[in-house]
Amino acid sequence: MQLEQLLKKHFGYPSFRPGQKEVIEQLLNGRDTIALLPTGMGKSLCYQLPGYIFNMPVLIISPLLSLMQDQVDQMKQFGEKRVVAINSFLNRKEKQHVLNHLHGYRFIFISPEMLVQQQVMNRLNELDLALIVVDEAHCISQWGFDFRPDYLKIGEVFKENRPPILALSATATEKVLEDIRRFLMMKAPFEYIHSVDRPNIRFGKKVFQTKEEKMEWLLEHVSHTEGPGIIYTRSRKRTEELASQLLERGVSVSSYHGGKEGEDRQFIQQQFIEGSLEWIVATNAFGMGVHKENVRQIIHDTMPSNVADYMQEVGRAGRDGQDAIAILLYCDGDEEVARFIATEDLPNENHIEWYEEYANKNINPKEMIQDGLISETTFRVLHYWMNLYSKEEVKGIFRQMAGEKYRLVYEMLKVVKSDCCIREQLVHYFGQKLKEKPEHCCEHCGIDYQRFLHPRKEFYTKHVNFNWQLRLRQILIGID
Repeated sequence: MQLEQLLKKHFGYPSFRPGQKEVIEQLLNGRDTIALLPTGMGKSLCYQLPGYIFNMPVLIISPLLSLMQDQVDQMKQFGEKRVVAINSFLNRKEKQHVLNHLHGYRFIFISPEMLVQQQVMNRLNELDLALIVVDEAHCISQWGFDFRPDYLKIGEVFKENRPPILALSATATEKVLEDIRRFLMMKAPFEYIHSVDRPNIRFGKKVFQTKEEKMEWLLEHVSHTEGPGIIYTRSRKRTEELASQLLERGVSVSSYHGGKEGEDRQFIQQQFIEGSLEWIVATNAFGMGVHKENVRQIIHDTMPSNVADYMQEVGRAGRDGQDAIAILLYCDGDEEVARFIATEDLPNENHIEWYEEYANKNINPKEMIQDGLISETTFRVLHYWMNLYSKEEVKGIFRQMAGEKYRLVYEMLKVVKSDCCIREQLVHYFGQKLKEKPEHCCEHCGIDYQRFLHPRKEFYTKHVNFNWQLRLRQILIGID
């Protein structure tokens, strides 16, 4: 059977999107593959169709619970019952049941942290897998070294007689690609790299003298232009403040950040996807796994800490292929906030000294968390590196990491401060060339904002019962 016939049989599509067939052919030939395909280009089909062709389990390593759950739910809606996510949503009994019956699933989703658990590794190594997929593979480089070190262990789990590995992402620089090849221990991988440019997204920029001016512009803009939209900001407190002020202006909006309960985050995300919310004010916790086709606006309340994050976040817009706009707001001092955010979870020299002190006293260094000396995230990073290198070497590693993060902030600042084409700068950052510019390309090339920003209409929510409305209001304004 030709691949097109199999595509029609299993998914009902008459033809492949750019890159899909090329990637699938390499996987069917047993070759490791890296696929960089923009958001909305159908990355998941690159492993789903081989799963049906091989008729063997496919393991998908995924970074976020929400992303995992969303993909599992989508597959089930399309009739695939042999799919499961092994994550913290499962209680101990459920997890054991899944592990005991792992051979019965066609698609198995798992987090890097769950993957490296010995019991899970043992069961997976007993399976005859068709394919190993690392979704959002840029996280190996962007998160692995200083946020979630278990990403760096993925390649070690499958050393002998493994099936081909497929690494998927929307964006990656050459450095990130090198990290992916190295830590996944890929063997001469085939690489399909699509342009990171999204011509239907226009790039706007607004520069303000003060933070107060910026805030007033943002409130006025969102109150009078049509969504759906996402406002990205850099702190949990800021998301709550902005959401509260927009609510007072009659905008249907919610804040979203990692400090909210998992159920509340899922609830808010679902309401936004269904259209019961016009806007989300979020930290970068809101992004991957959010599949809403018609996001028309992305606004950055302040500059992100690096260009890669910026591209990932604006990539939430215009997934339906229709026009969308991304507006970056800036005033002097925003880069200092970006520098702080970029390095806040990195261990410092005091943490390193305390770690050694605890170890020398035969006290489990993890007690540092209970003693209020370190956050859980920072400890996880510190523990990983302290088990690999000496104290002085680890200090040098973290100094180097901090320096690299400051450099990335500077790269983002260059984009903000420059008067050159924004789109061209973003594409060049990823080592690519811009083939052509769309009309109304960016702030510097010229944008007719009225063409892309429509006046906000009175917003009607779907009919719901009183208890649902009360719960939503509690979540929106952050009360219990």
